[in-house]
Amino acid sequence: MIHVVATVDLNPGTREAFLAEFNKLVPTVKAEAGCIAYVPTVDFEPAIPGQTAMGADRVVVVEQWESIEHLAAHGSAPHMKDYRRAVKPYVKGMELRILRGA
Repeated sequence: MIHVVATVDLNPGTREAFLAEFNKLVPTVKAEAGCIAYVPTVDFEPAIPGQTAMGADRVVVVEQWESIEHLAAHGSAPHMKDYRRAVKPYVKGMELRILRGA
């Protein structure tokens, strides 16, 4: 199993519009072969001591996939191309981390 943490930096004030588009995609992704989890996350409020806030213009997507091959297929799926086009006005940048259990 692999873990993916995708940090999406958004243009100011666009998080709700981004999440609306993203959440349309979630059921389709969860139905993909090899998808174990696919969840958009935002800061937990109220914060606890030691918590580092991401801020209002960032979403972290937490994913789990059975294999790197499943993740690669996900990235090139037609619905992902449509999604990227739909959220392009909102996204300033993205950082992707692909992790394995230690």
